[in-house]
Amino acid sequence: MKRVTTILSLILAVGLVGISCKDKASNKIVADNVENASDRDEAQKQLPVMSFEKQEHDFGTITQGTAQETTFKFTNTGNAPLIITDAKSSCGCTVPEYPKNTPIAPGETGELLVKFNGSGQNQVTKTVTVTANTDKGTELLRIKAFVNPKNAAQAGPVK
Repeated sequence: MKRVTTILSLILAVGLVGISCKDKASNKIVADNVENASDRDEAQKQLPVMSFEKQEHDFGTITQGTAQETTFKFTNTGNAPLIITDAKSSCGCTVPEYPKNTPIAPGETGELLVKFNGSGQNQVTKTVTVTANTDKGTELLRIKAFVNPKNAAQAGPVK
């Protein structure tokens, strides 16, 4: 008898669940939520694009310890404000300066100054990784130089 009661209870529970789930899912959709989701999705498609005039700079032949600097100019060619959140170099001898957390409107330009202290010897290449709210998320810039020792004649790279 206990078994029959358990089976009947189980059948009754399944029947109630089946009846309560008969509402069409399309009737539960709220029009305002669909519109909000559509607006959100459209806003996510609008992204800034960071377009640099150059992504690499060659200082040429320099004497060791001679400080150098260059400016990387860029334009926001996207359709949303560009925000640079970070810029890091591959070593401590290279220091980037940038407009941190400052919105750059579509069509506007900005500058990223890169200072290099002239350390190292022979062919030296350093990178700066720029983190921004672009689709890619990061941009890579390079500086390079042929560094002669201080006491050596300025022979330059051997060709």
